[in-house]
Amino acid sequence: MAPIPTKSVMKSSPPLWYTVQAILGALLEQGLLVAAVLWLLPRFGIRLPLWLLAIFMLGLAVHSYIMYRVGKPTFSLKPRVAFENIIGAQGVVTRWQSSEGYVKVQGVLWKAKCHGHELKAGDEVVVAAVEGLRLVVVPKASYYGTGGA
Repeated sequence: MAPIPTKSVMKSSPPLWYTVQAILGALLEQGLLVAAVLWLLPRFGIRLPLWLLAIFMLGLAVHSYIMYRVGKPTFSLKPRVAFENIIGAQGVVTRWQSSEGYVKVQGVLWKAKCHGHELKAGDEVVVAAVEGLRLVVVPKASYYGTGGA
């Protein structure tokens, strides 16, 4: 039997902790930059003008904002499920030889095996088990009975 699809909840905005972490991280980076330019570099005889420090700080702030924006969409991605949850999912044979081959299940190409049934490319199969990273499949007709689904 095919698994019952569940509706996933998609968030439109990142969680509060992500925003707080991004702000605190940016402030810490800015503080370390100021400390390096005003305290550490002068100890080695390197003196930078304050306008250059301001440009560095602006560049670091822009970088932090871009990284925040790049990371933000990951919170709206659909979570990936464990591969064990594909048991019962339907797929299609793409290549088959003897009792092994490749099947496409849920849009992903898997190495698979099938004992006791002859399969060929294009046959519909159902995942009966998972052994390591290999699927054990059976023909759809035999999984659901001779009448099909």
